[in-house]
Formats: sequence, C-alpha cells, structure tokens
Amino acid sequence: MKLTWFGAGCAALFCLLAILGPLLIGDPNTGGTDVLAGPSLIHPFGTDQLGRDLLARTASGTRVSLLVSLAAVILGLLLALPLGILAGYLRGTLLDELIMRGLEIIQALPMFVLAMFVIGLSGTATVHLGPIPITMTTKVVLLLGIAFIPYFARVARAATLVEMGQDYVPALQVIGARRTRIILGELLPNIAPAMAVQAFLAMALAVFAEGGLGFLGLGIQLPQATLGNLTGGGTGYLPAGVWWYSVLPGAVMLAGILGFNLLGDTLSDRLGGRALKEIR
Repeated sequence: MKLTWFGAGCAALFCLLAILGPLLIGDPNTGGTDVLAGPSLIHPFGTDQLGRDLLARTASGTRVSLLVSLAAVILGLLLALPLGILAGYLRGTLLDELIMRGLEIIQALPMFVLAMFVIGLSGTATVHLGPIPITMTTKVVLLLGIAFIPYFARVARAATLVEMGQDYVPALQVIGARRTRIILGELLPNIAPAMAVQAFLAMALAVFAEGGLGFLGLGIQLPQATLGNLTGGGTGYLPAGVWWYSVLPGAVMLAGILGFNLLGDTLSDRLGGRALKEIR
C-alpha cells in the first residue's frame, strides 16, 4: 500500500510539473546574470550557464517527456493491438506466423541502434516527407512507438489466447457470430485490463528512453529543453561542484519512471490476478 501511494505521488508530481509548471513558473529561455547559481528561493533548481532558471527548463522538459511518451505509447498500442489480437485469434495459421516473425525482426533491432541509424540518415533537423514536416520530436515518437509494437503485440496475442480458451468464444462461433463481433465486442474489452497494465509500464520505459536519447544527443535538440539533454548538459559541470544542473532534472525523470512503473505493478495486482501474471 505504501509503494502504491508513493508511486501515485511520483506520477502525480511528474504530471503536475509537466502540465502546470510551464504555465506558472515562467519562460524557460529567459537568461540572466546569475550564472550557475545554486538552488535558492528565487531559483529552486538553480540556474544554468546562461542564467536561465532550471526549474522552468525542467518543467518544460517534463512536459516534452510526458507528451512524447504518451504519444509513443498510444501509437504503439494502435499499431500493435490489431496485430496481436489477429495473431491470437488465428493461432497456428500462416498469418500468425508472418506477424510473429515480423515482430521478431523489429525486436531484434536495439532501439538506440535504430535511433542512431535513422538520425544518422536524416539528421536532427526537420525533414519533409512530401508536404508533411517530420520534426525531431516526431522522429522520437515514431522510433519509440515502433519499438513498442512487439512489446504490446505479444501481450495482446497472449491475452487473446487466454480469452480464446474460455467457453464464450466457441459458443459465439457456434451461433454464427461474425468474427468482427467477437473480436471488437468481446475479445478487445476483455484484454483491455492487461493492455492498461502494459501501457503504464511502457510509459515508464518511454520516459527513460526519451531521456536516454536526449542524454546521448540523439533526441530532441536544444534550445528545446528535455530532461535528457538537461541531465546530459549538466554532467560537464559536475567536477566544478555544480551538481544541481544534472541531478535535479535527473531526479524528476527518475520520479516519472518510478511512478509509472509502480502504478503499472499496482494495476496488475488489482485488475489482473492470476491471468495477468501468466500473460506477463
């Protein structure tokens, strides 16, 4: 119970900082003469090398992290759910084999290697696919969303197989219910708890991955602040004793990761019971 409340508190603080922080704290790009100042009442997170308020920049970076992670998880779910449910419903068929082998190919590509390859080809600047601009933020969302497809699809397939073993599916097939009616009306609502659990756990992974890409310089670029590039940018000042530059944004990122992870585990215990544990 204590861990549940701790996780909920961490996730709530992360989300509140992302949603309300940029509105209440101020402009993250306004510089000043107070350069690399430590935490104080005026600047609770201190300032950076240009005198910018690090709490404002951390709040802006938290909003970016939350929006990118949420978009990536939703994209992964939208692409993976049809594949996973269809593979589970048609278990043992050629289509099932093709879907699963395709997922294995995606899963075999480490996300950071894929990111370096894509960014190496396209660069960090905005590119245009016909009339559609592909910004660096969009690239990160697409990379994370694609990386989540095997993760979600395997869980959806396993959950579908569990439901296919229940009596109601053969009964519906016997009375002539259409396949779309069974999948959309019965299977999808029944696997929703399992997918909700995985979505919270994936949010934790997405916050970590977005931060890791930013830390390595492969994510969203400056001057847009992100938790990753703030943490990475502050490491060069650690030998001089400027610990707040990297530690405090890193602590916010850690709070988001812990919060979503603990909420996912709690939701698994509350909703899933034995079935979800078997799927996982």
